Amino acid sequence: MEFENSLAFAEAMDANDELAHFRSRFIIPEKDGEEQIYFLGNSLGLQPRSTQKYIQHILDDWGRYGVEGFFTGKTPWYHYHDQLAYTLSLIVGALPHEVVVMNQLSVNLHLMMVSFYQPEGRRNKIICEAKAFPSDQYMFETYLRHLGLNPDEIIIEIAAREAEYTIRTEDILHAIEVHKNELALVMFGGVNYYTGQVLDLKTITAAAHQSGAKAGFDLAHAAGNIPLLLHDWGVDFACWCGYKYLNSGPGAVGGVYIHERFHHDISLQRLGGWWGYDKEARFKMEKGFKPVLSAEGWQLSTPSMILFACHKAALEIFEEAGLEKLFMKGQQLSNYLLYLLNEINSRSKNKSIDILTPQTEAGKGCQVSMLMLKDGRKIFDELGKQGVFADWREPNVIRVAPVPLYNRFKEVWKFAEVMRNCLKFKV
Repeated sequence: MEFENSLAFAEAMDANDELAHFRSRFIIPEKDGEEQIYFLGNSLGLQPRSTQKYIQHILDDWGRYGVEGFFTGKTPWYHYHDQLAYTLSLIVGALPHEVVVMNQLSVNLHLMMVSFYQPEGRRNKIICEAKAFPSDQYMFETYLRHLGLNPDEIIIEIAAREAEYTIRTEDILHAIEVHKNELALVMFGGVNYYTGQVLDLKTITAAAHQSGAKAGFDLAHAAGNIPLLLHDWGVDFACWCGYKYLNSGPGAVGGVYIHERFHHDISLQRLGGWWGYDKEARFKMEKGFKPVLSAEGWQLSTPSMILFACHKAALEIFEEAGLEKLFMKGQQLSNYLLYLLNEINSRSKNKSIDILTPQTEAGKGCQVSMLMLKDGRKIFDELGKQGVFADWREPNVIRVAPVPLYNRFKEVWKFAEVMRNCLKFKV
């Protein structure tokens, strides 16, 4: 697409956007009666207007039926999960029974380690990205220490090459080949939280399996952001949160994918709980854990129906909008932003911004990460004063993510104008 740096062009894009009306389904932050530019869907998605209604349904049934709400009413809580799994399976490219909605991200990562990290002798190494998001870093560190292992001896971190910002797939594959005889697990973030780089999960999975290792991914910044085909790629497991691109609220319930080849393997190590027990016999309270023979067999506790209600409100919008259209618009929004930022650099005497995010559609989603070469914190603070919700990451990176469900091309153009003025006047 040929872009133009003009308000008229941005408004024309919005006028021709068949997803534009979904913006009205969300509550947009305002200041002094004016809608702000919210580019933080990669951190906390906005609230769907229907969320309050779905929460109220749960409260009404709780008040009307008490504990019988699990089995009575229009949406009995005992089967509420069934209303979530199908749409989520489309979002992550899985079969519905391979997806379970439960807990939060870090808890789920620990649970997956129980099942999918089984060190045996010298086959105990883990390959991951350097400076991974803390959910991954701290999980690895503490889980390995729990097993009596030294993280410094087990974890092999893959970093970007010197003078580069993103990780090369060839370097990941090389590390897998070098350590193939001692490798137990390969686990990366599907989209790097710092740079916005999309990793080649299909290729990484195939290489991990060829080496005899398991392949798992943290999809916190990928689910709802980029197309995923976890089942077809043969990924062993994946975890994600629901509060970023999935718009399900602060501290939202998380999700897990587990390939169906593991569902009937009752010898697989796991931590059992009441809610993961065989549904037909759950209320017999018998000794001996018998898991549900699906991803639901990894559940532990009775879930929060209020969190489920928030998730339902958001997922219904995804299904109504259509994933292919959403992913296409997300790419267009970030492509337009990159076009405008590159133009700012080309017209400046001194380059002010290094773009960390790959500028190919296969290498990015909605997020664009900017390394500010001068006065980064001052510029970030000024963006906030001008009504832009952006994100600061030390030492000098500004992250933004125009998302397809509620952001507009006009907002992308306005953001670039604010950025241009900030750099021009050296705030």
